[in-house]
Amino acid sequence: MMRYEDRFWSSRDGLKLHYRDYAGSDSRPPVVCLHGLTRNARDFAELAERLSPQWRVLVPEMRGRGESEYARDAAAYNPLQYVEDVLALLEECAIDRFVAVGTSLGGLMTMLLALQMPGRIAGAVLNDVGPRLEPAGIERIKNYVGQGRSFPTWVHAARALEEVHGIAYPGKDLPFWIAAAKRVMMLSSNARIVFDYDMKIAEAFTTLDPEAEQADLWPAWEALAGRPLLVIRGAVSDLLSADTLDRMQERVPEAEAVTVLGVGHAPMLTEPEAVDAIDRLLARVA
Repeated sequence: MMRYEDRFWSSRDGLKLHYRDYAGSDSRPPVVCLHGLTRNARDFAELAERLSPQWRVLVPEMRGRGESEYARDAAAYNPLQYVEDVLALLEECAIDRFVAVGTSLGGLMTMLLALQMPGRIAGAVLNDVGPRLEPAGIERIKNYVGQGRSFPTWVHAARALEEVHGIAYPGKDLPFWIAAAKRVMMLSSNARIVFDYDMKIAEAFTTLDPEAEQADLWPAWEALAGRPLLVIRGAVSDLLSADTLDRMQERVPEAEAVTVLGVGHAPMLTEPEAVDAIDRLLARVA
């Protein structure tokens, strides 16, 4: 039995966007889960089901992912546009304050949201992302995003996913990779298994130089200060370095940092240390 309702909201440029709404208590701010670059609402299914009904959990799918409409112009696939879309969702749902849980791109969005409206964020979890991204991680993403491959069976899809992401989840068995494939892929109309996102998302990465100077996101990180704050890092992550995590804590000392051993980019948020850390953060919010 599904624990959520499928709902939709409209972006300011007229796209029909999808979110999952897990019912929960109205006495505390809702949790808003923001997924990674090529991901969708299925990534947070276990977390959302664990937190509801004590917490209301909203899991929006960014334009071009899952059941959300694809953008008419590939230039609209950018973090500032995603933030605008989330603000439209918050307005439609009349949400004044919320707890943000952002994985990768979703964590960047969380920091940008904090710059625009710090008073509305009641607490935040950044999952394997920070103000500086490691060039190796950017290069790896460039190499797989937008490839548009298709597969005849879920086993083929799982093996292909393991080839690309096996270094981040070493030693995992076939059922793990089949479940992972079902989170990021879907069965297409021609009975082939394909990735569940618009391949045009990759266009912004085609000319990206991983070694180029990055935008200064440290002020966006510091905008999250003054509220319960958690950063989760995969111990073998190639996107968020241990050095960057140390610098994040130096700038915002009250932030809790948790490292998940044996995992790269990004932790699933179902690991025991991640579960315990998220519960500690939510207890501070509640």
